Amino acid sequence: MNKAELIEAIASGSKLTKADSGRALDAFLEATSKALKKGDKLTLVGFGTFSVTKRPARVGRNPKTGKAIKIAAKKVAKFKAGAALAKTVNK
Repeated sequence: MNKAELIEAIASGSKLTKADSGRALDAFLEATSKALKKGDKLTLVGFGTFSVTKRPARVGRNPKTGKAIKIAAKKVAKFKAGAALAKTVNK
């Protein structure tokens, strides 16, 4: 499912127009991005939790040459599915 299909699904499920659904989705994505940028968690009970974790610096290998390269530390976004979502997916 892509963004346009998600907007259409939101519109049909909520009786909103596609334009309103698109704005609602964009607002959700923006709020989620801002919260994660600040280091906050976003928990949607039953659906899951978005969070940020720190990945430490490490040494990797260039697969083409085999030469060791340094991979810098960085923050990464993470999603952990909630119980209800996991149950639905595994049915």
